[in-house]
Amino acid sequence: MSTTVSPTELRRSLADRLRARGAITSAHWYDAFATVPREPFVPSFKIRTKDGVMALAEGDPDWLPTVYSDDSLLIKFSADDVATSSSTMPTLMALMLEALDVRDGDRVREIATGTAYNAALLCHRVGSANVVTVEVDAALSRAAERRLAALGHTPLVIAGDGRAALPGVPRCHRLIATCAFESIPAAWLRETEPGGVIVCPMGGGIVRLVVEADGTAEGRFLPDSAFFMVARDASYAPSNVMPPAPDSYLSSSTGVSPEALREDGLHFLLSLVLPGVFQRFEHAPDGSVRACEFWDGAGSWARVEGGTARQAGPRRLWDIVEEAYVIYQESGQPRRERYGLSVTPDSQLLWLDTPGSRSWRLA
Repeated sequence: MSTTVSPTELRRSLADRLRARGAITSAHWYDAFATVPREPFVPSFKIRTKDGVMALAEGDPDWLPTVYSDDSLLIKFSADDVATSSSTMPTLMALMLEALDVRDGDRVREIATGTAYNAALLCHRVGSANVVTVEVDAALSRAAERRLAALGHTPLVIAGDGRAALPGVPRCHRLIATCAFESIPAAWLRETEPGGVIVCPMGGGIVRLVVEADGTAEGRFLPDSAFFMVARDASYAPSNVMPPAPDSYLSSSTGVSPEALREDGLHFLLSLVLPGVFQRFEHAPDGSVRACEFWDGAGSWARVEGGTARQAGPRRLWDIVEEAYVIYQESGQPRRERYGLSVTPDSQLLWLDTPGSRSWRLA
C-alpha cells in the first residue's frame, strides 16, 4: 500500500473520490477537502481491518495513504479498549457537511471536536471567526486547538458538554454533531437561529432538522447509513460486555427469527426505539444466525432462539422489537429517508412518512 504520492495529490484524489460518489456536490466543499490537510490531526491512530485492528503512526509506510483513505481512524480508547473518539469516515463527513447547507457568513457550531479535522474544514469554508467547536474531553480539546492554530485556524474551541447551552456565545445558524445522540438536546433549539439547520447522527442514521420560530424543529433522516460513537460525558467508560443470562425470565413463542433482525432497515428502526441497547448475533457452524440477544445497562435482557423469546428486567426489550418488526413489515420495509423527527423543548417524536402517522415517542 506504500506510495510516493504527495499529500497534495492524495488530498485532491480524496476530494475527487468523494465527488464521484455523490458525497460532495458543491464546489465549496470540494475545495475544502482538496485543500485542508488531514494528516496533522491524526499523527497516530488505529484502523479496523478484516484481520482485526491495525495501529499506524507518522513514519509508517502505510500511514499517509491510510490517512486519505475513506476510513474512520480511531484515536482514543477506554480502559477496556472500546474506541471513544475517531476521525470520521470522509464520505460521512462530506454528506453531513453538504446537508448542513452552509452559507457565507453563517455561524456554525460543531459538537464533538475530536481530532479537529472537521473543524478545520468548517474554518476553511466560513472562516475561523464563525466557528465554535465543543469537545467534552479536555485533553482532546487542547490538542485540537494546538493543531488548528498550527494551520492558521483560530475558532472558539470549548472544553465542555456540547448538549448544554453556551452562555455568552451567539446563537448559530448551523449546528453539526459528529457523535451520535439518542435525542436532540433541548438547548440546541434555543441556541440555533430560526430557519437554522441541525445535522445530527441518531441511531444508525443522520437526521436533518430545520428550527422554527416557535422553538421547535422538524426534518427527515438522510438515506445513508451511519454509525457514530455515542455522546458522552467526561467520565464516560463504555462497555459492551454482555451480562450473564438472568436466573428468571418471561418466555413466549415468536414468529420473528434472529435472521430477520439483520435487515438494515429494521436495525435502523431498532437503533432509535431501543436507545442504549446492545445487540449480539450468535451463529451456527454453517454461518446462519442461531440466536440474537439484546441487553442494556439497567438490567433488561432478551434472547430469541428457535421460535422462543425470553426476556427479563424493567424494560420488555423483546416486546419492543416485535412491535417494531410488525410495523416495519406492514409498511413495506421502509428505508431511512421515510422516517422523520419532530422536536419540541419537551418531546421528540419519530414518525414514518408524515407527522401524525405511525410514530414512536423517543423523549
